Amino acid sequence: MIEDVIDKCPRLETERLVLRKCEPRDLDGFIRLNTDQKTHEFFRSQPSIEDCENGFQLGMQKQRKDGFGFAVMEDRESGSFLGFCGLEIPSYDVGPLPCEPCVEIGWRLLPEAWGKGITVEASQRWLRFGFETLKLDEVVAYTVVQNHRSRRVMEKLDMVHNPAEDFNFPGVAANHLLCRHVLYRLFKEKYLERKNG
Repeated sequence: MIEDVIDKCPRLETERLVLRKCEPRDLDGFIRLNTDQKTHEFFRSQPSIEDCENGFQLGMQKQRKDGFGFAVMEDRESGSFLGFCGLEIPSYDVGPLPCEPCVEIGWRLLPEAWGKGITVEASQRWLRFGFETLKLDEVVAYTVVQNHRSRRVMEKLDMVHNPAEDFNFPGVAANHLLCRHVLYRLFKEKYLERKNG
């Protein structure tokens, strides 16, 4: 199982970014990220500050338990908080996803950092870590059907979407506008083919 393979969330760097474990000092950035209306366009509700604080604590607990999780993205030059991106084993109280067990790659970025290729840059570094260091066979990503911005990132990462694998998110009414999700996959063979091609 992947839980036995991943030992810790490393500190990774790219040309512009530092990718690192979440720390207590990131709470303000996390609140700002998660109360931004643009960032939460495709979420079913807008969290309160209290919701954000609780979510932050749960994320820190998951990070301590699993040894990893969605990592902070910060500007390498200024050290400013930009959002998060990383690998995680999904777990939801409402039930498993059809693709579980799996490792997903996910991200969320402050709007002022959009359009600069930051998410792709961070994700490529995490995919390299996932496939080359952790020896994963596959990484998945998913989002609501309407989230074309995130879907473009998945496509730039050479992830493949099979419409037959789209799914209704557990615990969400089937007629809800944000119920239907798309699933993208990237297999190790395709990653290595792209890298060596």
